Amino acid sequence: MAAIFLVIGLGLSAAEIAAPGLVLLPFGGGGVIAALTGFLGAPPLVQAVVFLVSSAALFLALRPVAKRLNRVDSDDGVGARRLIGARGVVLEDIPVDDSGLVRINRETWRAEAPDEGVLVAGTTISVTEVRGTRVVVTPASPRSITPPPHPPTEPPPGGEPT
Repeated sequence: MAAIFLVIGLGLSAAEIAAPGLVLLPFGGGGVIAALTGFLGAPPLVQAVVFLVSSAALFLALRPVAKRLNRVDSDDGVGARRLIGARGVVLEDIPVDDSGLVRINRETWRAEAPDEGVLVAGTTISVTEVRGTRVVVTPASPRSITPPPHPPTEPPPGGEPT
């Protein structure tokens, strides 16, 4: 009977690879423990009881680990999204409705700015969003925005431009 419990234990432990979630592994461990008691001379009824008790104990002990592993976390801090909230420096002016370059940590990124104005090189920025391969940035301090150029609404002094 001990050999049967050993086969059951190893089979269920191996099957855990195909069916993750730490559901089969406790029963595989229980089978191995029951097999050990059988090899030590315990009768089949005792082996069965050891299998049930040890499997239940392992199952209850591994439930918190299984829940932690199976928990679906937000992936906000993964990949490029890890940059949200990071600070950097403008390397190349970022005009309105266009992009420029920024350095965040040691990486250079193509960046867009909100329609507030031009972000000039040297401006400290903060990343607010990631859009594909570009980051959306805002100035770390509002004073570092250069207003966008506006077309004149009246002719310059001295008459009409030529």
